[in-house]
Order: sequence, then structure tokens, then C-alpha cells
Amino acid sequence: MQATRRHPGNGAGKILRRWRTARGLTQFDLAARAGCSARHLSFIETGRSIPSRQAVLELSEALDVPLRECNRLLEAAGHAAEFRSTPLASSDMTAIRGVLQFILDRHLPYPAVILDRHSNCIQGNGGSRRLLARFVDPALLPLHANHLRVVFHPSGLKRFIVNWPEVGRHLLQRAEREFGGEADAEGTALLEELRGYAADISFVPPHPLEPADLLLPIHIRQGAFELRLFSTIMSLGSPQDITLQELRIESFFPADARSERAWAELAATDDDALMR
Repeated sequence: MQATRRHPGNGAGKILRRWRTARGLTQFDLAARAGCSARHLSFIETGRSIPSRQAVLELSEALDVPLRECNRLLEAAGHAAEFRSTPLASSDMTAIRGVLQFILDRHLPYPAVILDRHSNCIQGNGGSRRLLARFVDPALLPLHANHLRVVFHPSGLKRFIVNWPEVGRHLLQRAEREFGGEADAEGTALLEELRGYAADISFVPPHPLEPADLLLPIHIRQGAFELRLFSTIMSLGSPQDITLQELRIESFFPADARSERAWAELAATDDDALMR
């Protein structure tokens, strides 16, 4: 029997199959979304056919593949990368930095942070610093602290979260969706660390995002102090730069009038302490 011929650059098929599996799609589902035949997709995934540049872009869009991974797919198929990655500190990003700072400032007195793709804090407002200082061991708060570690670590926010199973499962599912790519050593290591902290959470496979996932309720209790917050993650719309696509803006809102008063009292207490 003659062996099936495999082409140079067929690593793209393996990557595509991994993303399709992670999204919970069959070959038929993905082919319908991307406007190609399931047979052609099968040939791509098994390495019998090399996808064209346009096919890679269309399949990546159908799978909601991040731009960084889309570049990797293109290169694996023998094509040049499509998307650039501009450092946030560069002069080209001056306007973006101004917009991000505006968002942080306008969200005061409540917490808001700008996170990178691994949830490392790029910048935060005074409200976020107040929240972390109240509930998190200072040893977990270096410059650009990782906010997933800050939540999951035994000395972090986890110990004060009343609805921890719900919060921990939600955040772990998000990490499972976003981390652990074959070329993402930092994400893979962080995901393994989080799993170690989350042994008390029953595993639920990642699922496609639903409207209910946009707001995460967090119930915090420390002694007599109680706070109910909603957390939401926002991203920049339709970016064509890897750096911009990977930015996350996490904002916290009081969930009820009692929590709004509790936050105001916490802020006033902290301000009084600074005045002494």
C-alpha cells in the first residue's frame, strides 16, 4: 500500500485540529463556519493538503483564534505572518496609553486594571490598589503582579471569597480557554500552577462564552466587613495588532447599595490612615 503523501508545512493541520477541539467543534461545524468543505478541512488537518493563506485566515476567524496564534498558523503553513506586535511603550501607542489611563481614572473610586494576555497587571487605578492591599498578602504584589495568582494563591483573595467554587471555576475555565498553547510556555506553566491551587474545584471543561459569563459575581467577607462585587472583562474592538488584541480591561462594580456604602467606608478609612 502506498503511504499517504504529507507535504512540508503540514504542522498547520495539527494546530488547527487542536483549536477546533478546544472550541468543541466537529470538522463539519468548522467547515460550515469557514465556507469550505469538510473533506478539504480533513485533508488540511491530516497534512494531505496545505491551506492557502486565505484559508488559514478564514479558518482562524471561524475559530476565533488569537492573532498571535494566527501568525503561528500562517508560518506553519509556509506563509508570512500577517499581524504585527507593537510594544505598548512605543511612541505609536501614545494615544492608546492615554485612552487606557482615561478608562482607569473614570472608573474611580472603584477598582480597574489593565492586564496582558497572561493576566499580569500593566497598570491599575487607586481603587485596585486599595482592594489588593486589603485582602492580599503583600508578598504576592510585586510590580506587574499576576492577577490570577493573586486570586488563586492560598495567601491571596481566595481565602475571603464566599462563593469561591463559582469564582474559581469561572476563572479556571477562562484560563483553560486562553492558555496552554504549544508555543506558550508561560501560559502553560501558569495554568499548571492555578490547577494546583484549585484542587478543591471540580473540573468542568471550557465552554463557549455565553452572555451570563460577562459578569462575574464575587462575594467577599473578612470578619465583619462584607462586599459584593461584579467583575467584567473588556477588550479593544477588532484590533489588528497583537498587543492591542491581548489587552484586557478588568473593572469591578459594587453589586448592591450595601456594598457601595462598604466600599465608600473602606476608602474613607484608608484615606484617613494616609492623612495621619
